[in-house]
Amino acid sequence: MRVPMIAGNWKMNTTVADAVKLVTDIRPGVDHINNVDKVVCPPFVSLTAVKETLKGSTIKLGAQNMHFEEKGAFTGEVSPLMLAGLCEYVILGHSERRQYFGETNEIINKKVRAALKANLKPILCVGESLAQYDAGKTEAVVTDHVTGSLKDIAASASLVIAYEPVWAIGTGKAATSDQANNVIGMIRKVVAGIYGDTFAQSTRILYGGSVTADNIKELMSKPEIDGGLVGGASLKAESFISLVKQTSEVKK
Repeated sequence: MRVPMIAGNWKMNTTVADAVKLVTDIRPGVDHINNVDKVVCPPFVSLTAVKETLKGSTIKLGAQNMHFEEKGAFTGEVSPLMLAGLCEYVILGHSERRQYFGETNEIINKKVRAALKANLKPILCVGESLAQYDAGKTEAVVTDHVTGSLKDIAASASLVIAYEPVWAIGTGKAATSDQANNVIGMIRKVVAGIYGDTFAQSTRILYGGSVTADNIKELMSKPEIDGGLVGGASLKAESFISLVKQTSEVKK
């Protein structure tokens, strides 16, 4: 049984004070919900303060990125050793990292391996652009992202995959629940081809891309979708709480 997950990717938003207030407001609404994993991923500067605020909470903490080296002359970067013990999850391969910072499958694969070595759980993002979607290349692109990013990763790895069609991120244009379910089902088959069906059936695959309190119930009603990686809707306590509550109800 795959435990559903709602993970909030706050991106480059919130000051430290904002971050503390946001999780303080979220806690009472979701702490008692035990059939959904709740994860918040604030900016690096807020991780320590948010961790302190979440003491005793059922909400888990994640980072938004990391470098694949443990230390060195990489000004401005954060290593897996810096995150180890501070948070449990780390988002890797987000389309914004690919688009704006030139990250490739090879780089993301190094990050996944480094995260696992540091006992961090990757939330690996895959997804096609609008041009690729329009050209009918969704399956080819997503398969390439999955196989390239997971190259030489052991079948014992503890990881989460998030399907995020780039054309739906921050645009208000979410994939339909059937579209998302079909692609996530395809991803599960790709994972099964690499690791076997048992691993694939136990691996959580989330949907991300304009997930809101208005469409979460429809998305979560689909059998292949195990939760959401949420952007803008995770920046307001009431909407994040609603996402978790609705997911809890649908995935009972």
